[in-house]
Amino acid sequence: MRKIFYPYIMVAFVTVLILSNTVAVKLCPFGPFVWTAAIVLFPIAYILGDVITEVYGYAGARRIFWVGLVANLSMALVYTIADRLPALDPEFGAKFGVVLRQVPRIAAASMVGVWCGQFSNAFVMSKMKILTKGRWLWTRTIASTLVGETVDTAVFAFLGFALTVPWGVIGQMVYSAALFKTLYEAAVTPLTYLVVNAIKRYEGEVFDYKVNYNPFGREIAHSCDQLHQERVHREPG
Repeated sequence: MRKIFYPYIMVAFVTVLILSNTVAVKLCPFGPFVWTAAIVLFPIAYILGDVITEVYGYAGARRIFWVGLVANLSMALVYTIADRLPALDPEFGAKFGVVLRQVPRIAAASMVGVWCGQFSNAFVMSKMKILTKGRWLWTRTIASTLVGETVDTAVFAFLGFALTVPWGVIGQMVYSAALFKTLYEAAVTPLTYLVVNAIKRYEGEVFDYKVNYNPFGREIAHSCDQLHQERVHREPG
């Protein structure tokens, strides 16, 4: 299977993930809801996750998710080191630390949340593709996002903000953010169709008939080319 666009999607996914975790330290009121500043960007990570799983299968998505987690960990490590370095201007150093000191906790919460959410998203997407025989892409993108985003947001909100904000705010973050992100996915479904169709014309696609769904599975490099996964070159229905 050709993977011309695969590296570019990987870069986009990692970029969105790192930027989201950097700005997620800021809580913003939106009417009656409280969301992190990452709300405008992070749903794109799940849209990319849907595209990856739809075209390259669960194993292709698994590799990108692990790369994203390693990049997240690297970001947290660099921010922690930078915060501990002496500052020429103590006042600026204090302000610098106020922001970046929160990032490692947010990044850690995000790593666990993304790990649980993205793999849940990919699992639902992969299974539904087999169930629907590759038809009705919109049902897979919306259903998988609802599951993945709910799991992700619940884990992230609990680990990232427990004991720092009231529990009612955390509960509100979970249901409102998961709902918003799912509606976001639904709204951009036409764009998802456009991107998926364009990539499939060049790359083909994978059906995960006998894929190993273990997130720690080792068939990463070759799974998209193994005989137990069916690759077809066709226009999606």
